[in-house]
Amino acid sequence: MIKVRQLFDYDSYTYTYLVYDSVSHEGILIDPVSAQIDRDLKLIKDLNIEMKYVCETHIHADHITSCGRLAEELDAGIIVSERAGISHPRLANILTKSLNFGSETLHILHTPGHTETCLSFYTKGYVLTGDALLIRKCGRTDFQGGSNVQLYNSVREHLFTLPDDTVVFPGHDYTGQTSSTIGEEKLLNERLNLSISQDEFTEIMNNLNLPYPKSMDEAVPANLKLGIN
Repeated sequence: MIKVRQLFDYDSYTYTYLVYDSVSHEGILIDPVSAQIDRDLKLIKDLNIEMKYVCETHIHADHITSCGRLAEELDAGIIVSERAGISHPRLANILTKSLNFGSETLHILHTPGHTETCLSFYTKGYVLTGDALLIRKCGRTDFQGGSNVQLYNSVREHLFTLPDDTVVFPGHDYTGQTSSTIGEEKLLNERLNLSISQDEFTEIMNNLNLPYPKSMDEAVPANLKLGIN
């Protein structure tokens, strides 16, 4: 049986996810934050989880990852988009499009648009969307190879084709919400609901006027090294 633990970093509003098989205790960690490495290691030890993979939904601009350090500490593989151009001995080939842990499977969905490196992860009633699909919103598209057209198509073709009752676990939340569903987002997402055309989405995204991410110049180079100094 799949278990999902949602963890939060208050400085970057980032969710980290521990997904594991409750029978075999094999698991996968998604989007770990460097500042929370001690918390994550303690939880993994407390729950007696054998870590199979540490994954990144994309190359983050708002925090430094602990992906590389955790993979080494836990003897785990690393999953990151090949578009990031990262080389590491623990980097797993994602062309198989699925990750096995115990008797469970996590399917890799390529969902670029927020950045060119975006991945989502889907398994039995849950989808972990990173910044491609947030609760009632989506990630910005104005840096790191972002594309309005790609993001619109990623959500419509890969995420909105999942069952409506699929629980959406986003990469961030800024208003205190923890999850949504595909059905809710198809109806209520203010940028991407099914009544919004691609041209309308582009107009919305081009007029967000968001500030430059304050940690981007430090975080992106560090994350291209998987958080390893």
